Amino acid sequence: MRRTMAFPGVSFTIASLFLSARGMAQEARPVLPTEQQVRWADAEVGVIIHLDINVFAPGSFDYARSETLPPLALFNPSKLNTDQWLVSARNAGATYAVLVAKHGTGFCLWPTRSHGYHVGKTPWRSGTGDVVRDFISSCRKYGIRPGLYYNTNLNTYLGAGPGGLPGAGKREAYNRIVIDQLTELWTHYGSLSEIWFDGGVVADSCGGIAEEVRRMIREYQPGAILFQGPPGSGNLIRWVGNEDGRAPYPHWSRADLVASSTGAFSVTDTHGNPEGKVWCPAEADFPGRRQSAWNGGWLWKGGEETQVFLAPELLDRYYTSVGRNANMLIGMVIDTSGLFPAPDSIAFAGFGSRVRRIFERPLARRSGSGAVLNLSLASLPVSVNHVVLCEEIARGERIRSFEVQALVKGEWLAVCAGTSVGHKFIGKFDEVEASSLRVRITASGGEPRLKEFSAYFAN
Repeated sequence: MRRTMAFPGVSFTIASLFLSARGMAQEARPVLPTEQQVRWADAEVGVIIHLDINVFAPGSFDYARSETLPPLALFNPSKLNTDQWLVSARNAGATYAVLVAKHGTGFCLWPTRSHGYHVGKTPWRSGTGDVVRDFISSCRKYGIRPGLYYNTNLNTYLGAGPGGLPGAGKREAYNRIVIDQLTELWTHYGSLSEIWFDGGVVADSCGGIAEEVRRMIREYQPGAILFQGPPGSGNLIRWVGNEDGRAPYPHWSRADLVASSTGAFSVTDTHGNPEGKVWCPAEADFPGRRQSAWNGGWLWKGGEETQVFLAPELLDRYYTSVGRNANMLIGMVIDTSGLFPAPDSIAFAGFGSRVRRIFERPLARRSGSGAVLNLSLASLPVSVNHVVLCEEIARGERIRSFEVQALVKGEWLAVCAGTSVGHKFIGKFDEVEASSLRVRITASGGEPRLKEFSAYFAN
């Protein structure tokens, strides 16, 4: 028999089965999520979609050399179908989607007025196309919340390369274009559920535009979740610390923000901090293809079908992201025809099917508060090998440690344990035949409140 899943840094004694006086103490000023952050956590699974002009010239482009930028005449994805993208995303269980509107090349997927390196100057749809518009329309059609990515710091076309922003003489003009393009994206396409900055926004003191971006968010998109947004903005979320879909454990939604050398914020401890000063949960983004693939697996290249993560590999990352109190954001490559490739689409559908098969029908489910919660499974013992715990995060992240036990042949046996819960903890353990489960909260910063305590069995 395999050993029960254990988590580092968690130990229990008889004495620890009772909440300490300190554990029941209430915070003077609890750090709580916004309504938008609670809704974002409930979304759990999203996709981030990459299509850039360099997929048409994968062998010659170099982000550090503007002379290698692919000519506009190459961009002509004649079968481009954003409905097909979003159906595939929905099949994977995604409830929100982020389109990379402008990646590192500087090529824009909408007809920007700021310069000529955009879809409106290409052969695609005779220059009348707008990928951002089509994407937003498909999101609305299929009930998926739309978001947009725009990298403010990297733009080969405008001379912002891996070495940093343009020199002081050109920086003002560069910043003006960035502001104008963000204005276009944030005012022309309706409300966005998430805005992705990727690397943050450089502070004004370092030549950036963080203050203006913060003002624009308040004016144009006050309800959007902000991935690595400017410090001081509401609705912040943070990077999980890797591109493999794996949140470290324990993993807290609260964190302490530290200014980097560019003035953008960073979280030095990827675990977060249960006593952190800011509610800033993590998003575990990873490409749908292996990082050994071209461009780290984020962008399409022909002949790399064997690099696709298969459904079981995606499911494994579901456990290490959603199951560890982080959202799961899967990368989608779009090929030169404008479609999400068949091998990737099959993997997405298989993953979504597996998640539904495991978690659609709980053996039992309940909510409640207090140090001990019992969950009756059946009058006779049944097989169980999964539990799900979800805190009422609108009231804060209170649980500090817990143990789940199963009643097996009249004896309570520990099946899994942990520290952080947050929006969701998924415990997977060796199959047991049990008639009841219970969770014992062994340390807590305030009264523990579980929105869900449920049990499942998966073959």
